[in-house]
Amino acid sequence: MEDLKGSESWRIFRIISEFTEGIETLNNLPFSITIFGAAREKPGDSYYEATVEIARKLSLEGFGIISGGGPGIMEAANKGAREGGGRSIGLNISLPEEQTPNSYQNISINFRYFFVRKVMFVKYSMGYICMPGGFGTLDEFFESLTLMQTQKAFPLPLVLFGSDFWHDLLEWVRNTVLDAGYISEGDLRLVTVTDDIDEAVAIMCRHRTWKQHQVEIAATDGL
Repeated sequence: MEDLKGSESWRIFRIISEFTEGIETLNNLPFSITIFGAAREKPGDSYYEATVEIARKLSLEGFGIISGGGPGIMEAANKGAREGGGRSIGLNISLPEEQTPNSYQNISINFRYFFVRKVMFVKYSMGYICMPGGFGTLDEFFESLTLMQTQKAFPLPLVLFGSDFWHDLLEWVRNTVLDAGYISEGDLRLVTVTDDIDEAVAIMCRHRTWKQHQVEIAATDGL
């Protein structure tokens, strides 16, 4: 029993080391956008190619691009960032399947713990784009939304790309969850749905302009 307790104690140091590595590696990023989505998308699939283009255009606008570092949409995000000449960040996770690090990352971190990795997504993202995906993507979408709803994170652009994919889920949220009074109408206004690559990019650019303006105001107030 004592050995087990010792093992649990040492796990704390592994967790701390992952936080330390993440913060030290990512602390000097430019404004960055996280792109979530399915690991099972392939090159040539419509959402894969749309992700490449979104990430490329965001990179050309000066944004860093953060992904989960694996295949599919994550690969497409890092590929687009590389094509745009920008920072291509992969926050990789050790999984029993599907998570093979893609070759398009120029900043790469490996995580053992999901919750540490999630903190890095939240801490270093100025906006989120959720492409279609499975349970992991849905988890990331709802967690980002919950953090903003509960004011544990500042409101950030949260774009759902692919109206056909997201339509039924959002209809259920509106017609069941909202109607039951479990959320407020304003919570849904935190989300934008689009099929337009340029609109997704423009949303992030507008938010960056607003953010920079807020920083300037704060600096002026501090004089």
